[in-house]
Amino acid sequence: MRLVTYSVGPAGPARAGVRVGHRVLDIEAASRVNGEPMASSLKALLVAGRGAISRVQALAKAATTDARPLTQAMHEERAIRFLPPVPEADTILGIEGNCPRRNGEAAKGKAAQDPAPFSMSAAGFAGHDAKLALPAGISCGEFGPALVFVIGRTAAGVSADDALDYVAGVTILNRYAGADPKGGGESPGSLGPEIVTMDEFADPGEMWLICTVNGEEFLRVNTRDQAWTMPEVLAHVTRKHALEPGDMYSTGAFLAQGGAADRKLEPGDVVECSIEGVTTLRTTIAAPAPD
Repeated sequence: MRLVTYSVGPAGPARAGVRVGHRVLDIEAASRVNGEPMASSLKALLVAGRGAISRVQALAKAATTDARPLTQAMHEERAIRFLPPVPEADTILGIEGNCPRRNGEAAKGKAAQDPAPFSMSAAGFAGHDAKLALPAGISCGEFGPALVFVIGRTAAGVSADDALDYVAGVTILNRYAGADPKGGGESPGSLGPEIVTMDEFADPGEMWLICTVNGEEFLRVNTRDQAWTMPEVLAHVTRKHALEPGDMYSTGAFLAQGGAADRKLEPGDVVECSIEGVTTLRTTIAAPAPD
């Protein structure tokens, strides 16, 4: 299942939806057709628990079988604006040293036996298919895809064996690490396009992450090369504090190496970060606003 947050028009309110082919079904509007109205945000739906998510799944299945009763709740993708999947989130958590370094060294998180956590502000992140203004000179070596898992229910003291049972799904983060030349602020980036639920993956520990610019691939990596797996990260973090529904945790960003890392982005470039065969986060680079 593919869960999205979207708006209709540039000033429309954030709404929760579920993808049905190339259309998006508004969850709250669809729920009113037959039953009690559901929440209009993905975070609220996750907080509501598995019963709410199961009902969303049933609505999506009904729309696939016969969309006519739900026509008024359906939107074409081209008519909506994708927002970050959990726009209420203030921060995204993550760990240092989980991905191989750009110079070819192995990831070092495992060797320390204690992954170092950090947090980044989620303010200002764009959604899928957005235009993002960046200062001149950002290179392919300063950004890359990061797998982000979204918590589906309160996780405290969980084991690695049970960890995935607490994950609602995953999404993609692309953060431009060199995009704050004046200092003092967070680097902009994109998040999305959707939360892909875990039942969509044959092996959550082995996903190919790809990044392209204008269709030219410059990065192809596998999550198996990370020092810490998603379940290991979750088990470690929840030994010290609980994670709540809607919380997001990055397993780390992969960055380009070699000559590909020196390629500079220009206005009009289209950057795509993908989980191969599953989902793609697309961003168009725009010229920065004049001072």
